[in-house]
Amino acid sequence: MSEKNIKTLARVNNTPVQLVEENGCKYIPIKPICDALGVDFEAQRQRIERNKILGSTAFTIKAVAADGKQREMISIPFKFVFGWLFTIDTDRVNEDAQDAVIAYQLECYDVLYKYFVSSAEFYEQKQIKIDNQLDIVKDAKNDFKSARTVLYNAEAELMKLRQLTMDDFDMDRMQLKLNFNPEGGSDENN
Repeated sequence: MSEKNIKTLARVNNTPVQLVEENGCKYIPIKPICDALGVDFEAQRQRIERNKILGSTAFTIKAVAADGKQREMISIPFKFVFGWLFTIDTDRVNEDAQDAVIAYQLECYDVLYKYFVSSAEFYEQKQIKIDNQLDIVKDAKNDFKSARTVLYNAEAELMKLRQLTMDDFDMDRMQLKLNFNPEGGSDENN
């Protein structure tokens, strides 16, 4: 593997944490991280190998060791490093690194909570807003139908008025109005 495929990601307690790219995949050697945190490398290697997910993805690659020489090191895919670090027992970490590991793990708890609970809260609140808006749309449609009927009737009456002629007016005005009086005769006062 060439040097250009090995990058230093960070330094933990002056120990470089490297990212090794091989065949388009990114891997992290775990020994330098174990050394930087003061946890037993061999115990972590065994834990990784026992883990069904991590064990199936871990393998040995060449990376630059703390002494500057290339060595074979057990590595895991970059995307799994964060989960592995989350499982490290903080009581086994060097005192000077414990606060950082605890802060990291607390942040992981927050991220997991936000991912699983906040998204559920978001979708719940979103659905409530959608349901409310659907009610508003339904009411608006009903109001629109009623307004359309009123508008249609008003336009029809307007059309009749516009078509009214002087002859229609005169005929209406001259129309004989007979009032019916049941006792006989007409009642001209009504």
